Amino acid sequence: MTKISVIIPTFRRPEGLRRAVSSVLSQHGAPEFEIIVVDNAPEGGARDAIWDLPATVPVQLLHEPQPGVATARNTGWRAACAPRIAFLDDDEEAAPGWLAALDAAATALDADAVWGPIRTVLPEDANPAHADFLRSFFARTGPETVEPLSHYWGCGNSLIDRARAGLMEPPFDPAADQMGGEDDRLFSAMERRGARFGWAPGALVGEHVPASRATIRYALARSFAFGQGPSQTAADRKDLPRLAFWMGVGAAQTLVYGAATGAMWATRARRRGFMAGRTAQGLGKLIWFDAAAPKLYGAAQLAPVKTAAAQASSMISGASSSGSAAPVTSAARAGASGSTDSA
Repeated sequence: MTKISVIIPTFRRPEGLRRAVSSVLSQHGAPEFEIIVVDNAPEGGARDAIWDLPATVPVQLLHEPQPGVATARNTGWRAACAPRIAFLDDDEEAAPGWLAALDAAATALDADAVWGPIRTVLPEDANPAHADFLRSFFARTGPETVEPLSHYWGCGNSLIDRARAGLMEPPFDPAADQMGGEDDRLFSAMERRGARFGWAPGALVGEHVPASRATIRYALARSFAFGQGPSQTAADRKDLPRLAFWMGVGAAQTLVYGAATGAMWATRARRRGFMAGRTAQGLGKLIWFDAAAPKLYGAAQLAPVKTAAAQASSMISGASSSGSAAPVTSAARAGASGSTDSA
């Protein structure tokens, strides 16, 4: 009996997809599993990247022509036959013991969802001035032992027990197709139902960051999107006191971290990117509404899209092209880094 369905959504990343699928086919010690690749490019084409890989487990290739991160995940979810669902992104590469570690942690903790660590792999031409910040930004770290978590992360490198989670149908909100954040909404709903979350330190993946994302511009945009999360969650729940709290936190962060960012940028301090990221998160808590949400998934990948976030977050920095931060434009609401937020 198939115990785990591994879902890999992909959009025009043939090299990354081949690497991701190859890494899953090379798993050791895992229970019986299947692989479901969801090609989310309207024109298709993912088959060319993986057709000649020696499949040792069942592999399904589905074409979902409607671009959208939530839609792609839902398509894979509906096709899955296993009680546990693992997600791997098409820019990730799983270590040989990845799936076994996720499964073992979920079983040991009796968890509804578990996550593993992510190690950042930057392209060789990434700007060295911001390399430390970018490595930290895309990475995911946690305890060294299998243990419960009090918070959740993004969907990449996760395993969900679909039979126990009490998920809605479809589990990922299509309204998040362009903005992202579909995983935040899912795990937030699970959290409200009392779901158990856990950490699997042995479930390591490497994230091969594409050159288009290995920039301070992209990282600040995603930081803005992360910052929107807690305010949007409060707004969705119509919890006005909580919304006011997060907006107050955002105002304080924008003022304090913004001033520090300006000073650090003027002196070209090594950790200026970290402070700029905090400023962007603060700004996101203030400008939390959907009209300001960065868009980079779905139809937004087919043509350039300008958002209110591009204008609002440009106040973080107006740096030049000589290795400094550019104004924030657009990015995914959630993903590689954690979905949690701290004041």
